[in-house]
Amino acid sequence: MTAGAKRHAANAVGSWSSRLVELSHRIHSHPELAFEETRASVWVADALSAAGFDVQHGCYDLPTAVRASVGTGPLHIGICAEYDALPQIGHACGHNIIAAAAVGAAVGLAGLADDLGLTVTVLGTPAEEGGGGKILMLERGAFAGLDAAMMVHPAAVEMAAMPGSAVAQFEVSYRGKPAHAGAYPELGVNAADAMTVAQVAIGLLRQQTGAGDRVHGIVTQAGTAPNVIPDASHGRWIVRAATLEALAELKPRVRRCFEAGAVATGCELTVTPLGPDYADLRPDAGMLRLYRANAEALGRVFPDLPGGAPAGAATDMGNVSHVVPTIHPMLGLDCLPAVNHQPEFTAACVTPAADRAVLDGATAMAWTAIDLAHAASARRASHG
Repeated sequence: MTAGAKRHAANAVGSWSSRLVELSHRIHSHPELAFEETRASVWVADALSAAGFDVQHGCYDLPTAVRASVGTGPLHIGICAEYDALPQIGHACGHNIIAAAAVGAAVGLAGLADDLGLTVTVLGTPAEEGGGGKILMLERGAFAGLDAAMMVHPAAVEMAAMPGSAVAQFEVSYRGKPAHAGAYPELGVNAADAMTVAQVAIGLLRQQTGAGDRVHGIVTQAGTAPNVIPDASHGRWIVRAATLEALAELKPRVRRCFEAGAVATGCELTVTPLGPDYADLRPDAGMLRLYRANAEALGRVFPDLPGGAPAGAATDMGNVSHVVPTIHPMLGLDCLPAVNHQPEFTAACVTPAADRAVLDGATAMAWTAIDLAHAASARRASHG
């Protein structure tokens, strides 16, 4: 039964291959930022509707969220689609591949769901690159009742599991007082200096942080003219740690660095969170084994990475993984030295290797759902 179901799923994905690749390329060609994925979310919703899913668009009080379901079985599998891009460099994290692979997995399972005892739900989740769309959807009940959640994500090399960090993102603003920088500098309160003091303090703090801790950011404004004392400075910052618990310890230490800038210069400080904190990713070991076996059956190769998989990346799928058994494997595009969040990776996400990743990711997820359904059916049979 399992082998026949897997053949059916693979054939279904194959029959949709040109549409799935076209969807990936279309999303890639029209990058949209967090919470602005108007076209991409409609394209995903339309594709799922064409595949026979019952589709809701603009759900959970999020205009670009999607929910699409098929089947009425007792085992409820969620498949996540992402489709937001990065500023200026577009789909440099390959969310076009993620969205198309999610649709493909759904297509592979649509004709099998009731026979397998499955309910399959695709969740189109906005704002992974900042804003935490999955976290908002989790809080609003989107993942309630799911027995498992899965998605795939492109990377330079194949990885069964991404070691996702816990992350906080926030904006920092200083307010000072302007003055003529040459004639009356003593009358000014320099907001750019406040940001500089904070950056120096953060640089020194890094000597005493944990191996997996990261603090990084950008200054988005620090004055408008060199002969005017800057009265305002702004920046966007990210703090990363291995776990939510470690993040809770690190955040106040980083905040004190920004407070130091305010104290040293006399500026007023405002710190504004940019969305909810992302939790560390905790993949389900049993599901990972199933996925890896299915991916390898498709010819995917998982290399031994020197030093293990790189740490420091983050995803709002981490919050889901604390509530629902979850996997978030990485699909290798064989594109080194290009890596995620580089313009070269943007280009890699519409290559033949990327197109193959769409179809392999879709099939591997569908096969993993079939394995989960078979195991659940066997458990039900053993219990009478």
